Amino acid sequence: MDFTAVELERARRLLCELQMHIRTVLLATRRQAERGGAGTVARLAGVAAVTAADTIYEIDRVSEAAILAWFAEYWPRRWPVELVMEGLDDGGAAVTFPMGTPVAATRWKCILDPIDGTRGLMYDKRAAWSLAGLAPQRGRRTGLGDIVVAAMTELPTSKQHLADQFSAVRGGGLRAVRMDLLTGARRRLTPRPSSATEFDHGFASVVKFFPEGKVWLAELEEALWRELGVWGREGGQRVFDDQYLSSGGQLHELLVGHDRMVIDVRPLAFARLGLGTALCAHPYDLCTALLLTEGGGVVVNPLGGKLRAPLDTTTSVAWVGFANAALARRTGPVLRRLLRAKLAG
Repeated sequence: MDFTAVELERARRLLCELQMHIRTVLLATRRQAERGGAGTVARLAGVAAVTAADTIYEIDRVSEAAILAWFAEYWPRRWPVELVMEGLDDGGAAVTFPMGTPVAATRWKCILDPIDGTRGLMYDKRAAWSLAGLAPQRGRRTGLGDIVVAAMTELPTSKQHLADQFSAVRGGGLRAVRMDLLTGARRRLTPRPSSATEFDHGFASVVKFFPEGKVWLAELEEALWRELGVWGREGGQRVFDDQYLSSGGQLHELLVGHDRMVIDVRPLAFARLGLGTALCAHPYDLCTALLLTEGGGVVVNPLGGKLRAPLDTTTSVAWVGFANAALARRTGPVLRRLLRAKLAG
């Protein structure tokens, strides 16, 4: 990697500035929609397109033009970059900045999810997150493991006036701030993943957002808790489940100590059941996994090894996140054994 520490820090700041711009545009659009009445707000929840990657809602479209304009104006010309994002992969030419730069001449590959958690945010149920990761350009070989700079910024519900932002350069530790959206004041945060070595009285979840595959996933979940000796102990109800409909949001919950484990094996379950894998996590959903590892957590492949996937918008990614290494050592081998048996059954 031919970037200096000063350059990497500059890249981190750029991602943070981009996401604050996305948030500003999104909040302004929502305020304008609210002035237009319930019908105008409802239109933001309309389906704009269905792609190989995901369903794209009208609220997602809000950020696309703002992002392209931001890169054109603010991204350093000395750092040609390829941009990877939903809506840009419709079979056309790669999007690069400065515009028209050949991919082979770019130095960075930037993957981002402008709004991760669209479904929750468009109904004003729960905050979403803007996610971005930067990797030195290696062409099609560029993968999640190559990301060296990452940032995620909270996109709040309408009643929130505080929003958090996390960022990191690999090996440099985690940085976090909380922003008051009314006053512009900022203060530093010191997030810490849970240090618990057991799951009792804590949150730990197997992702099962949608009707498809829910029984298969719940059976795996129940088997895991039985194997770990948690199921039914002292009357049961020792572990709490939270289905945060945002991979970035799930990473956040691990990062700040709210959750102890998140297991997302939807791609494996759906493939075993003969279902489509569009409704799964993709590389842009996991592009901020670096933040959890810099904060002391663990993110791995549920079947073992590092998380590996190309930086694209269509590859389905199975992943598991742990708040700490002790939980990973205790749970990882059991999960792998149960998962392999269920996939083979």
